[in-house]
Amino acid sequence: MAAPVSALESAWQLLIANFTEFQLATVVTFLLHETAFFLSGLPSLLFERFGLFAKYKIQKKSNTSAYQNRCVLRLILYHVCVNLPVMIFSYPAFKFMGLRSSLPLPHWTVVVSQVLFYFVLEDFIFYWGHRALHTKWLYKHVHSVHHEYATPFGLTSEYAHPAEILFLGFATVIGPALTGPHLFTLWLWMVLRVLETVEAHSGYHFPWSPSNFLPLYGGLP
Repeated sequence: MAAPVSALESAWQLLIANFTEFQLATVVTFLLHETAFFLSGLPSLLFERFGLFAKYKIQKKSNTSAYQNRCVLRLILYHVCVNLPVMIFSYPAFKFMGLRSSLPLPHWTVVVSQVLFYFVLEDFIFYWGHRALHTKWLYKHVHSVHHEYATPFGLTSEYAHPAEILFLGFATVIGPALTGPHLFTLWLWMVLRVLETVEAHSGYHFPWSPSNFLPLYGGLP
């Protein structure tokens, strides 16, 4: 007798029946990233614009609406012109490293262990890469773009020079590239990483902020 199919597996079956793996790993991944990024990042932008939750704002200075809009427009440009092409052209490499999208979905213990490994590895690479970005030449010509917004809000987490965007992308995908994960695991990791960095750049510290409960949340200082 066949094992019962879960609702998640049924939904996944619909995905792989209607889209090719290439489409799922590139265009759908891009759309998922954009959805997670902008939906999680817009609240802090609106909080700042309308003066909401001011007592939880870390810096009292606020960005103007025009400055916020500039950030959003440039992010869309960077994402479409940098992120999407990188996803498309890196698909063969991920496929070679073992990426798969077929059923069955991986066991939850595999998913959790891989995602934890990705967080640790990404934090290690990002830490040393971030230190390098603060050297004189790299800061002046690359990393200074990210610091144009001295008063951050969630969406500024990915506001950076294209070269830095590529570095950040490398730090995020090196773990999955090494393990050859299921696409489901890759999507989960991507969404969690987006939520973490957006929250860390939100400019607000609420009583329920994850950093109050999770050691080393947001990376090493």
